[in-house]
Amino acid sequence: MAGYDDRDGHIWLDGKMVDWRDANVHILTHAMHYASSVFEGERAYNGKIFKSREHSERLKRSAQMIDFEIPWTVDEIEAAKVEVLAGSGLQDAYVRAIAWRGAGEDMGVASAKNPVRLAIAAWEWGAYYGDAKMKGAKLDISKWKRPSPETIPSHAKAAGLYMICTMSKHAAEAKGCSDAMMFDYRGYVAEATGANVFFVKDGEVHTPDPDCFLNGITRQTVIGMLKEKQIKVHERHIMPEELEGFEQCWLTGTAAEVTPVGQIGDYNFEVGALTRDVAESYEKLVRE
Repeated sequence: MAGYDDRDGHIWLDGKMVDWRDANVHILTHAMHYASSVFEGERAYNGKIFKSREHSERLKRSAQMIDFEIPWTVDEIEAAKVEVLAGSGLQDAYVRAIAWRGAGEDMGVASAKNPVRLAIAAWEWGAYYGDAKMKGAKLDISKWKRPSPETIPSHAKAAGLYMICTMSKHAAEAKGCSDAMMFDYRGYVAEATGANVFFVKDGEVHTPDPDCFLNGITRQTVIGMLKEKQIKVHERHIMPEELEGFEQCWLTGTAAEVTPVGQIGDYNFEVGALTRDVAESYEKLVRE
């Protein structure tokens, strides 16, 4: 497949559809230098974006958290996504909306004089972790930690917050792993590089309290599903030594969907009945 900069099709950019190859920015775009960018990853199933409005609302909130305002309303963003999806000709697709501070009068840390831009693209994207959805992903344990909310706007889906995620995933892939699990600044279990994590013990589910990382839309959806199934969910701080006692594990995220985990570092997990049930229930839900 061609690189993401060299494809047929169109991308919605600042209010109009432009040729895919022409959707470019200037080299002095502020976001490229100072990470003043927020984004959403969304999936469409059967021609409809799952939880679309929630993603658009979060995009707006994320921008506000890093001190800029997206000059399009949620309704306008929703309409643009519909236009993009229809133009792609895809029924099942990944949709990326991204907003950033562009090139303008400012070219330093400050960027209040620069225009805020918005782009939306859609493309075909299969299972994020490949065949791990069947046999369970293998995760490394990252040396990098999710930082304190006192140091970053940890609940924004902001591009700059993914720098250590990229580094962690590269290190994991070099070891033959699909991804890496990260601890937080206090040493608690946090999340994978782009997905939230769940564990099972004695028929009950445990998942880290998202007090210093993104509370994913898929995470919230799965918790709601579990509660409807009358399965007890503990949202709490989880210590690393507890990993040995958990029986099952899975990841959640828009890209990851529900992906079983077979191994984290030296700890092994079964791809058990509850994990498979949650994955199947989620697959059914998004296609309703």
